[in-house]
Order: sequence, then structure tokens, then C-alpha cells
Amino acid sequence: MAGTNHGHTPAAWTGVIIAFIGFCISGAFMVLANPLGFWAGLVVVVLGGVVGMAMKAAGMGMPKAAHEDLAVVIAANKAAAKV
Repeated sequence: MAGTNHGHTPAAWTGVIIAFIGFCISGAFMVLANPLGFWAGLVVVVLGGVVGMAMKAAGMGMPKAAHEDLAVVIAANKAAAKV
């Protein structure tokens, strides 16, 4: 994982932090037996996912890697195996 830079983007950090805050809100209101606060916390959790996806769409996430054609990869592996 260290070589992939997975999750080390502003979009990922922001989405996770907002979702964590929502989780803490839900947990606190669950202990306090307040259903409205619990559901409000879950709304904040979902909001964290939406914000993260919106930031990724705005270019603050990790770009998708271009995949090589499968036939090219297989041919390269066969050529390397013959050597």
C-alpha cells in the first residue's frame, strides 16, 4: 500500500474526517438515547461521502491509472518467460 499513495489525497482526508465527526455525533446521541441526534449524525456521515466524491470529481482525488491492454501484458509476460 505504501507505493500506491492510496487515500493520501485532500478528497479522501476531508471525506473521512467529516464521516468520523458524524460517527462521533451519532455515537454520543445513541448513548444519550436521542434518536433525532443519532439520525442527524448519520446524515453527517453520508455528507462526508458526498463531499469526498465531489472533491474527487473536482480533481482533488487520485487520478485513475491507465490500464494496459490485456493482450500486451500477456505477450510481455510470455516473452519474459522464454528468456
